[in-house]
Amino acid sequence: MQSPEVLKAVNPACCVHFFIIHPGIGVAILGAVVLALTGAEALYADMGHFGRKPISRAWFILVLPALLLNYFGQGALVLGNPEAVRNPFYLLAPGWALLPLIGLSTMATIIASQAVISGAFSMTLQAIQLGYIPRMHIQHTSSDAQGQIYIGAVNWALMAGVIMLVIGFESSGALASAYGVAVTGTMLCTTILVSTVMLMLWKWPPLLAVPLLICLLLVDGLFFAANVPKIFQGGAFPVLAGAVLFILMTTWKRGKQLLAERIDEGGLPLPIFIGSIRVQPPHRVQGTAVFLTARSDAVPHALLHNMLHNQVLHEQVVLLTVVYEDTPRVPAAQRFEVESYGEGFYRVILHFGFIDEPDVPAALTLCHLAELDFSPMRTTYFLSRETVIPSKMDGMARCREALFAFMLKNANGNLRFFKLPFNRVIELGTQVEM
Repeated sequence: MQSPEVLKAVNPACCVHFFIIHPGIGVAILGAVVLALTGAEALYADMGHFGRKPISRAWFILVLPALLLNYFGQGALVLGNPEAVRNPFYLLAPGWALLPLIGLSTMATIIASQAVISGAFSMTLQAIQLGYIPRMHIQHTSSDAQGQIYIGAVNWALMAGVIMLVIGFESSGALASAYGVAVTGTMLCTTILVSTVMLMLWKWPPLLAVPLLICLLLVDGLFFAANVPKIFQGGAFPVLAGAVLFILMTTWKRGKQLLAERIDEGGLPLPIFIGSIRVQPPHRVQGTAVFLTARSDAVPHALLHNMLHNQVLHEQVVLLTVVYEDTPRVPAAQRFEVESYGEGFYRVILHFGFIDEPDVPAALTLCHLAELDFSPMRTTYFLSRETVIPSKMDGMARCREALFAFMLKNANGNLRFFKLPFNRVIELGTQVEM
């Protein structure tokens, strides 16, 4: 062993001592070594797919020892030959191993990119479930793990973004600044979110949670502060990208909330509507009308508009709500719930697992077991299509209202998502001022 002093790198006391003697240089070094920590974010992203135990075992058994040996080797090489600092990883091996090392690093890049891609899928799914982005087509690739998914739109967007970044930054050195700002910013945001969860959701005692959070925030804050100067060296890109995504997501969330409030203002309670049907029966036509609705206590807007313009009701009216469970699949016997309100009105709740394809017509055919006569060829599906009209009403700025209107117009509707037959669907439009 030619440079045993490199083993001191695992001793935190050496790091603290260096910061005390060279505080200015220490902060600059933090900004340089942060790229060695970026793999932690990839591991964290993969936990949503593989769980904590596999990631922990892989880290302690394989990844951590391999990284330590590699970094010890690079450090010893630079101590013995300072000129090797230009590329210590490839100079660590003999010349004949250059091509195998290039192949190894390429494979490592692909593996790391898979972690980022799978993490992007998981975050997109969570954002959809929280109502921060429009609904997308999601493919579940495992019948056992809910987190193993594929989202084509996200995959193509990532590909386009990577190509643009490579062309725009031209070199890995120029991209390193953007990468450092992005990773340290993500780590800092994650710690802040964890602190909120620990105190408000997990109900940890403040005496236990606060000291731990202070230590984590101190470390993450130092790394982020060390990378702040890089914002003017290419690090502005992740800041701008994050700001754009933040505006889009908050606009969609707030817009959907305001839209629901505006629609509910003119809502009619279901018992009152059915009572009026008994007093003044409208003309009834043969067949079944299915109205999709998320609420169980109010009349869907599509039903009100159908009565207003057509002044008829089908002999069977189904108010349909779709619910997603945390299990992979829902058995056919547990797929549906049917409740009769009288006057030909039925409340139907369909349950789907996270891997089930939400085929509404096929699921409704099972309702004959609950004495609901359902014939696909005699059924019409009524959907409501809202058109947002930006106005001076309180809620959002006019520019954000226009942005939300554009997003809503181009969002995926229920027709394709629930596999409704195109020739048996009627969309009734509603203009809503916001």
